[in-house]
Amino acid sequence: MKFYEYKGCDTCRRAKKFLAARGLAFDALPIREQPPTKPELKRMLAIYGGELRRLFNTSGGDYKAMTLSERLPKLTVAEAIDLLAANGNLVKRPFLLTDTSGLVGFKQPEWEKLLGA
Repeated sequence: MKFYEYKGCDTCRRAKKFLAARGLAFDALPIREQPPTKPELKRMLAIYGGELRRLFNTSGGDYKAMTLSERLPKLTVAEAIDLLAANGNLVKRPFLLTDTSGLVGFKQPEWEKLLGA
């Protein structure tokens, strides 16, 4: 499993604690320095039924500074994926990819359902 996180994020810490408490092995990756790759972002987009907004950290400073709430509806999928892959601050976190699925954000019931824990 790949677990993209930001160490200063409380939600990421809760998610990481959830994984560790269940003995689940994962690779922790710094989302700001090493954002998910374009193929990983496309895979997550497919998991979320093409809902681009779900992949964005809509409460983040970069999202607001770039006025993405206005711009996002006009972006192509390729343009949005390029933005996310180039700027980890824009990616909703935590960002978890398993061999078969994935999740963004941390809602414990969703994680329990996906991971069977």
